[in-house]
Amino acid sequence: MRVRSYRDLSVWQKAMDMVETCYRVTESFPGHQQFGLTSQVQRAAVSVPANIAEGHGRQTTGDYLRHLAMARGSLTELETHVQIAARLRYLDAEAAERLLAATSEIGKMLNGLITSLRKGKDPDRPIKAAQSEDGSEP
Repeated sequence: MRVRSYRDLSVWQKAMDMVETCYRVTESFPGHQQFGLTSQVQRAAVSVPANIAEGHGRQTTGDYLRHLAMARGSLTELETHVQIAARLRYLDAEAAERLLAATSEIGKMLNGLITSLRKGKDPDRPIKAAQSEDGSEP
């Protein structure tokens, strides 16, 4: 399968699903957390697919890798916010576990994409518009 757009990337699709889940679970957070933990969970979650998309749209592999690293950082930030919300009992154990499972899966996918891009790639090489799913050129 060719990757013509960031929307074709499975990791981006799963990250978008995770964002939806985060928005749904934060609806039940206390109102006084609207500008606190609720906002932080939502912003960290949104940052993951946004950085994947932005990196894919950049001109070089090095830029893409930097954005994937930012996505990975946002993912670990989100994991921390989820654990805090669970400790404060804003999230039940099942919802927290579901989100942590999603972050783990997305993290593995990001690591795989990063590894694939790093293998024998020149970080200053322009990114072609269409690449195969394994990162090789068509």
